[in-house]
Amino acid sequence: MSRADHRIAGVRVTAIAFRDPPLLNVAGVHEPWALRSIIEVELENGLVGLGESYGDLATLADLERVRAALVGLSPFDLNGLTQAVYGAVPPIGDPGALFPPAGDKARATTVGAFEVAFLDLQGQIAGLPLHAILGGAVRDRVPYSAYLFYKFAQHRDAPDPSDDWGEVLTPEQIVGEARRMVDQYGFGSIKLKAGVFEPDAEIDALEALRAAFPGHPLRIDPNGGWSVETTRRLMPRLDGLLEYCEDPVNSLHEMGEVATFAPMPLATNMCTIAFGHIPETIRLNAVQVILSDHHYWGGLRATQHLAWIGRVFGLGISMHSNSHLGVSLAAMTHVGVTIPNLAYACDTHYPWQSDEVIEGGKLAITGGALAPPTGPGLGVRLDRAALARLHRNYVECGLRKRDDAAEMRKYDPGFNPARPRF
Repeated sequence: MSRADHRIAGVRVTAIAFRDPPLLNVAGVHEPWALRSIIEVELENGLVGLGESYGDLATLADLERVRAALVGLSPFDLNGLTQAVYGAVPPIGDPGALFPPAGDKARATTVGAFEVAFLDLQGQIAGLPLHAILGGAVRDRVPYSAYLFYKFAQHRDAPDPSDDWGEVLTPEQIVGEARRMVDQYGFGSIKLKAGVFEPDAEIDALEALRAAFPGHPLRIDPNGGWSVETTRRLMPRLDGLLEYCEDPVNSLHEMGEVATFAPMPLATNMCTIAFGHIPETIRLNAVQVILSDHHYWGGLRATQHLAWIGRVFGLGISMHSNSHLGVSLAAMTHVGVTIPNLAYACDTHYPWQSDEVIEGGKLAITGGALAPPTGPGLGVRLDRAALARLHRNYVECGLRKRDDAAEMRKYDPGFNPARPRF
């Protein structure tokens, strides 16, 4: 195979939308459609590498800014990819400069979206699974957790026949939701998305989960919906109940204050979400577990780098999730099997999604875990008919930016998403 065969001939970015249930959170409720983008990087020889990212207008614009600059690069030229992004996505800058303390999510998201496709191509060229390209697997499977949400029975304006989970608003219904997830997927740990109801009512749900699943580690995630004083008041009830408490408050400094009295580790995917945030995180001892997300930390190698930093500073490492499909789940799983200090089961919204964009349908989580798809690279390929259908959804659904608060105002016109709520 000639060197020219390994040059990028074209890049395609396809916006898609797929059905999302009415899942409640501190910001409101999920809209009927989740927006994503599917990235295809094609070589001169016809090989295609895949990535998946967000589908909002800002992300799509950033991907478009970089797309043409990738033509002619080798998929092995990851530094070239980074330089192209830093030269096109604001703030334009030097890839060798210090990471900004405020974070650089737009650039990191763009690098991460294309990097997965580059690594997929590297695996295909080498005839190796992507985890081998990342240094090799240290485990066979990645554990995932049951991700519980309060939810409405159906979307008011767009009911979805595929959503058969029903209403989940009480502790008893939360236990039923958990039982279905554990029975179907074998999850060994459970996370409750909180910040929706009065905190004591949500802890009632945690206690009901503990009674129903005495051996399952539990977590709660109010998404910054509690004040420091509310969190202090709740700690006696949470002590001994949680393996970690995720983002009870809404800022790094508040997390540092909570850490002075919290008996369990504090986790985040809100306050420490970029390498530039790490110095202040360490200075404040604000976080003991970082939930990485390759979509906004800068890709799969960045996820590994974060895990290495975790070993330096004694930080636990796991992975965060947003509504996603199989390309993202495959990427998460390939990098997850390479991280020696992946200390906690990872998040995934995957059980909530009924659509899929990869051949063969949904990946099968069994025993609470997933093995990387077999085959070279990511091990997944696009279902072209599904891609076309999901793109039509995007064109027709009218949504271009996620807005949980606007959706919630259809149910509660006075809803205010300001945090803290409690």
